[in-house]
Amino acid sequence: MNSKPEGLNDNNLNTNDFNANKIKDELIQWIRTYFINNGTPATKAVIGISGGKDSSIVAALCKEALGADRILGVLMPQGNQHDINISYELCQTLGIPYVEINIQNPVKHLYDEIQESGLILNTIATFNTPARIRMSVLYAVSGIVGGRVANTSNLSEDWVGYATKFGDTAGDFSPLSNLTVTEIKALGRELGLSSLFVDKTPIDGLCGKTDEDNLGFTYEALDRYIRNQLCDDEAVKTKIDTLHQDNLHKLNPMPAFPYHKQP
Repeated sequence: MNSKPEGLNDNNLNTNDFNANKIKDELIQWIRTYFINNGTPATKAVIGISGGKDSSIVAALCKEALGADRILGVLMPQGNQHDINISYELCQTLGIPYVEINIQNPVKHLYDEIQESGLILNTIATFNTPARIRMSVLYAVSGIVGGRVANTSNLSEDWVGYATKFGDTAGDFSPLSNLTVTEIKALGRELGLSSLFVDKTPIDGLCGKTDEDNLGFTYEALDRYIRNQLCDDEAVKTKIDTLHQDNLHKLNPMPAFPYHKQP
């Protein structure tokens, strides 16, 4: 399970009441405390840098909490990534070191081996496998440098299951997973990040559609429903509720048989 900041999980919080400056300071202290309790003064935060708002804001928070020398960004394109220049620019803007590890060959080799076994790939496998390979890369890098892997999930995407189990839902500490997209953008602006990093339209990187195209509703509508239980479109409300219920298995602890030794 992800380690989440305490006190930031009130789903009835009105988004209009969000105090970005206060939460920024609390998050920076929370990250510092996590690393004091879970590492040494040299332990690094290992962060997958996509160029999107979540990884950008997590990187900025970790820099404020730990210093640039204790951050390692990991860029993981799958072949040619058309917007990877934003990832480079984010690392340069924050002054954090980074490595680039292309996952194209590992993904292709795995797909080839699967198909040689007689199984036929489907969209479930091809959508989720790259995310899981990226998480394997992050943990390999973390093991090499002695780090802790940052989870960059947010509440909005997790709420409707727009995440990969044991992929982007994994990590050692999770600064943003109790915050909605709307709140995270406010946090990014409070951190002084440019619109390039905060407002970049999220695209799945697979079919070329935006996240909101794939979901069928806007993050603004989703966040309003999560925080205030308000939704003007009954069809959207039903879809959100259905996605949330169907994807709880991604967030809840893995069920385990409750064996008790008999006296």
